[in-house]
Amino acid sequence: MTEAERAVTDYTIIIEVAGKNFSAYAPDVPGCVAAGDTIEETRRLMHEALNLHVDMLREMGEPIPAPRTQAAVVQIAS
Repeated sequence: MTEAERAVTDYTIIIEVAGKNFSAYAPDVPGCVAAGDTIEETRRLMHEALNLHVDMLREMGEPIPAPRTQAAVVQIAS
């Protein structure tokens, strides 16, 4: 199956400050994490990590986790 033939799946990722850099994880894909010096680098590395993780699961015949997590920003008075 080519990249163009695959369906697109949206996974929520969480990016956190980790000292002097950033780290990210996908709540619906346990064990898939990434870290980078900037938010954009971390987002890019997490995208790559998710692609590799899903490819590995496919090769192993394991199920691909369905995306279930959503994120929202809530504003409160500070």
